[in-house]
Amino acid sequence: MRFKLILNVEKQVRGTLLPLNYQYELASAIYKILANADQQYSDWLHKNGFMFENWKKFKLFTFSRFRIRQWKIEKGSDRLQILSDSVEWELSFLPQQATRDFIQGVFSNRVFEIGDSKSSVLFSVREIVLLDPPEFREEMTFRTMSPLCLKEIDSDKRTTVYLSPKDERAPFILFNGLMDKYRLAARKCFADCEEAESNSTDAVEKEPAFSLDDCKLTLLEELKSVLVKIKADTPQQTFVRGYMGVLRVRAPKELMRVMYEGGAGSHCSLGFGCLRVIG
Repeated sequence: MRFKLILNVEKQVRGTLLPLNYQYELASAIYKILANADQQYSDWLHKNGFMFENWKKFKLFTFSRFRIRQWKIEKGSDRLQILSDSVEWELSFLPQQATRDFIQGVFSNRVFEIGDSKSSVLFSVREIVLLDPPEFREEMTFRTMSPLCLKEIDSDKRTTVYLSPKDERAPFILFNGLMDKYRLAARKCFADCEEAESNSTDAVEKEPAFSLDDCKLTLLEELKSVLVKIKADTPQQTFVRGYMGVLRVRAPKELMRVMYEGGAGSHCSLGFGCLRVIG
């Protein structure tokens, strides 16, 4: 289930300068909003079967970068100046049951700040629009709305390797990850959630009736490499590499839905792998 949020830029309060690399700060804002509605969040996950006996919470969502109609880069700096009075932002969730009411309740009229120690921008939620889902087909074309991250843990079990989508290992990483999400979510997301009466919090996985042989990844252009800074200017600072561009996917409809609503690749809940359908 996907939503478009229209955000007012409260220019008179904080200004208009964002760090060029604002993705982690945007993720942090989401978690703060959810933390302020912790019981509602827990109830929502429970209803969808994503809160288990050990209280582990599965973050099956992703989000886009801001769509800013008018902007400019401050010369000689790492700042992006927002010239528009509003921006658009998409949030996408794999859980289905009660999601519309939950998201509208948690985000309606919300005010939040994005930025770092140098500059920040205050946003207020003006409107929340539930977007109609696309018609899921077995072959679709997507454009990234946030970087697609494909990672593999090296043989030493410590080193993370970020793969280009051109890498021969990339399709396996992408589709194997989608199948893992499908196994977790299928009972709730592909059954009739409104009529489901089970309140079980046990993890019940559904084995896909398809395999990696049913899937294919094709790049339709040279994808742009993007290095995203995480936890900037802290001892925990690190970088995650992703890729922006257009790709064609062949896969069962169930995996197409998982990819569109829950995100493609790794670090989706940090704003990676948000895709929009273009064909």
